[in-house]
Amino acid sequence: MASEFSDRDVALHWNQNAETWAANVRAGWDIYRDHYNNPAFLEFVGDLSAMEVLDAGCGEGYNTRIFARRGARMTGVDLSPKMLELARVEERREALGIRYELASYCSMPMLADESFGAAVSTMALMDGPDFPGAMGEIRRVLKRGSDLIFSILHPCFSTKGFAWVRTESGEDRLTVGHYFDDTARVDRWRFNAAPNAAENPDFAIPRFDQTLSFYVNNLIESGFVLRAIHEPRVTEAAVIAHPAFAKWRAHVPLFIYFRATKS
Repeated sequence: MASEFSDRDVALHWNQNAETWAANVRAGWDIYRDHYNNPAFLEFVGDLSAMEVLDAGCGEGYNTRIFARRGARMTGVDLSPKMLELARVEERREALGIRYELASYCSMPMLADESFGAAVSTMALMDGPDFPGAMGEIRRVLKRGSDLIFSILHPCFSTKGFAWVRTESGEDRLTVGHYFDDTARVDRWRFNAAPNAAENPDFAIPRFDQTLSFYVNNLIESGFVLRAIHEPRVTEAAVIAHPAFAKWRAHVPLFIYFRATKS
């Protein structure tokens, strides 16, 4: 896909986000990750213990550490030097045997062919300009018969025309539009659950909106066999703890998960 953003541009944005991002995530203010996405995604991923696992787009290593504590032998790859610096600081503080490499998930020359028994990616593959390139490179480093499991924002609902609208009866309804518009953009938002949210700068994150068929077809064309798709529904318990989730439980999934096998 032609894009006005390169990997270098993406890295620059994440370098700017790194300190505030890591502080908020580690303080527990990413409630959508901790109480909606991660519980469902970790169940979908399943047992990776004793496996060599690639984390593609690992960021500051939050989920990489979770997989390592569950027994996986993790290698995290990210294109942001500042994110990786923060990840390595945590590895020195709590040694989990994680290897971190500075690279785009579209080009990982330091990783040997067929060297991993699984690859995971948590909410990263929609934030790079070359999804087909990422699929080809991840497939290269996977052993035959190994799985790629990844999560992204649901492309059918997280569109440029996304908005929640309050009806006259007080019910939240979702509107979407511009589903086919694949123009690259910078998304700006913050962790609103943080007590000092208004004082924090917005995160500026390059986004590369694509259709659902784009993701599925590129997986297949890259030589993967699609095994499962999952659209997690936020739990009732999570809604009780975080009422803002109620509209998601009532209407649509925010995330979608894929499991595909290297054929």
